[in-house]
Amino acid sequence: MLQKLKSTEPARLHLILMLVLTFSTGVIDAVGYLGLDRVFTGNMTGNVVILGMALIGADNLPVVGPSIALACFMLGAVIAGRAFRPEAAGWSRRTTALLTAVGTAMAGVAVVLFFHAPHAGDPVTLGITGALAVAMGIQAATARHLSVKDVTTVVVTSTLTGLAADSRFGGGNGAHAGRRLGAVVLILAGATAGAALLHVHPGFGVLLTALLTLGVALTGGAARPRGQEGAPLPAGTVEEEAVGRA
Repeated sequence: MLQKLKSTEPARLHLILMLVLTFSTGVIDAVGYLGLDRVFTGNMTGNVVILGMALIGADNLPVVGPSIALACFMLGAVIAGRAFRPEAAGWSRRTTALLTAVGTAMAGVAVVLFFHAPHAGDPVTLGITGALAVAMGIQAATARHLSVKDVTTVVVTSTLTGLAADSRFGGGNGAHAGRRLGAVVLILAGATAGAALLHVHPGFGVLLTALLTLGVALTGGAARPRGQEGAPLPAGTVEEEAVGRA
């Protein structure tokens, strides 16, 4: 099994692993929006829109939760950005370590949820929102570092745009249609699964996400050839590399 993993083409394996994380994002965002007072912990576009409407008091939408999620998501992205700054794109020990940390943090949140039911405005609930947002920020920045085209794991707006614009109807050749459609379907399926698990207990959705993330971390780490690390970036190319992935 391990040999089969190691023989898998890295680009293909990374695509599969990021699609798994896309599914898990659907799960965690369903839990966040439906179980944590209408807050997204992965999709920050949704939080920005909610916050904009909430600022004029529309439909009694929350302000504190989305604000915490936005700030903590950015904190998570900063942490991952710092960790990956010396390395070129690719799977390394740092990738495994960060995704393992994300999965472990989510498992911890799941345990808290099993002992503390979330309530709107409750300090523990807001703390759960912040912890999940930090974890998702790290995940999103890790996916960005791996540079799997059209699979960011946290949003599908640009993926849908590419799917439509590059389709034969849009005058293109349908390049990457499979992965793009897969990302959209998987985040939809994840949201459905997350909503269904909420009927049982909100902790189960977070626990599922934790297990999936840990599975991705272990699989990616096991498939990485022993001793292989992300190649260091040549001096003076850090900024260029970052701009190229933006």
